[in-house]
Amino acid sequence: MTSKREANDGMEEEEFNPNSKRQKLLEESSPSPPPVSIANPLSGLANNYGDDDEEEDDERRELDNGRERDEVDRNQQNGHGLVEKNEQTELSDSDDNEQPFGQGRHNRQMEVRRDCPYLDTVNRQVLDFDFEKFCSVSLSNLNVYACLVCGKYFQGRGKNSHAYTHSLEAGHHVYINLRTEKVYCLPDGYEINDPSLDDIRHVLNPRVTREQVEQLDKNKQWSRALDGSDYLPGMVGLNNIKETDFVNVTIQSLMRVTPLRNFFLIPENYKHCKSPLVHRFGELTRKIWHARNFKGQVSPHEFLQAVMKASKKRFRIGAQSDPVEFMSWLLNTLHADLRTSKNNRSIIYKCFQGELEVVKEIPNKVITEKKETSNDQKSTEKVADGGTEHGAVVTETSRMPFLMLGLDLPPPPLFKDVMEKNIIPQVPLFNILNKFDGKTITEVVRPHIARMRYCVTRLPPYLILHMRRFTKNNFFVEKNPTLVNFPVKNLELKDYIPLPAPKENERFRSKYDLIANIVHDGKPGEGFYRVFVQRKSEELWYEMQDLHVSETLPQMVALSEAYMQIYEQHQ
Repeated sequence: MTSKREANDGMEEEEFNPNSKRQKLLEESSPSPPPVSIANPLSGLANNYGDDDEEEDDERRELDNGRERDEVDRNQQNGHGLVEKNEQTELSDSDDNEQPFGQGRHNRQMEVRRDCPYLDTVNRQVLDFDFEKFCSVSLSNLNVYACLVCGKYFQGRGKNSHAYTHSLEAGHHVYINLRTEKVYCLPDGYEINDPSLDDIRHVLNPRVTREQVEQLDKNKQWSRALDGSDYLPGMVGLNNIKETDFVNVTIQSLMRVTPLRNFFLIPENYKHCKSPLVHRFGELTRKIWHARNFKGQVSPHEFLQAVMKASKKRFRIGAQSDPVEFMSWLLNTLHADLRTSKNNRSIIYKCFQGELEVVKEIPNKVITEKKETSNDQKSTEKVADGGTEHGAVVTETSRMPFLMLGLDLPPPPLFKDVMEKNIIPQVPLFNILNKFDGKTITEVVRPHIARMRYCVTRLPPYLILHMRRFTKNNFFVEKNPTLVNFPVKNLELKDYIPLPAPKENERFRSKYDLIANIVHDGKPGEGFYRVFVQRKSEELWYEMQDLHVSETLPQMVALSEAYMQIYEQHQ
């Protein structure tokens, strides 16, 4: 650029006004940014994840080529120098600004080396890709690079970027683009192509083939992290960032649902979905089941950020919540994001959706009030109301889909035993399952007083049961400590609740095995959650509480205050 400026020194001022010409060329050469091609399943989550190293589509490339050739021709005809780079775009467009104006990003040749002298400075012990991809200086998520020497995140790699400055100040030279997974040497600026860095790319964005997915439940091999700890893929602990144990037990339970896990392990299954929550859940699933992690635990930080945004801070870091409420919200939200416009089906409904027949009986008092406000005549029938009075009762029958079933626990005793200790009652699971036999009456008061009868008309492949342990009133939350006795294997539902006959050419499936059991310990509002899960490859049970993962006996699973359970149907 210096030689061209010297050539322009002899030009007369009225023939050449560099400020006006430069401004004109800058305005003409600033088209709207081209669409970014998706390089991995998380690249399309936000517009500001763009990177200048991505190639554009052919139509955009031809358009830019023609525009730049015209500008170069005009410069040569007028004898003007090339336009200087705009300092305000150094951070966001740092890669392009290092090149002269007439040479676009698609025309320049990036030097690629394999023998980088700084590869031995890469420190895998400090690398952690579980946290949000934000620059540690500018707090921007645009064009972020990770220093492979210290693990910090920096924006851009141009001469005025934070990564470039860090390379000069700290002497750290190897950086990876967190979106394109390309590795560069700074401040030299060349790309590094070395197979020894593939393990870092796999940790940044875990990849699982369909053949590997099919073999997951058969794998009995342990993996070893860089810190020397051994872990089982799929049985890794989750960081409790701050009172997020209700999220951890929910995630660990859903990881046992084989079709759901297999669906999210393959990003192509949901690449059409634009929901950040879906992609973050898929990314977390791949990290939990990845066999080549650098550490034996995973932090769900990015997933929690997506949960906070999608739930409008209903579930947030630092505030304890109910795993039953979170499970219900998560399943319904994932279904709403994954379903297609053609039908209302998704992997969520395929796994968990069943159907109930609900019979509602509205007593005479409500009928009288309705008649006073409406002239519509409804069909009524005469029935005995508890043996105390007779009156009109309206019976409404409807079909209602469900994702989980809520079971009512009997009230605990009010008195203490001779040892001055509270008596902890026990109840068989079959007794509280009678709620869904189509005969047992359940009294409800909201939205109005009614008597309900429930009957299961279709069982889902995975049955979620929820024990209603907590009751809220105007003053406090009370917990029911009643223990539920349940079988770990071979729960036969047809012996306790009537089930419809199967259709032709269908097997009658009513037997279930427990695969996850969420437990609450301590007082309401002050306790904590843990979960018992089964590892299918060896049919062993593990107790998981945040980072704590230990093998346990199946008998211990049933000796706990079960709060939510997931059962798998026999195939």
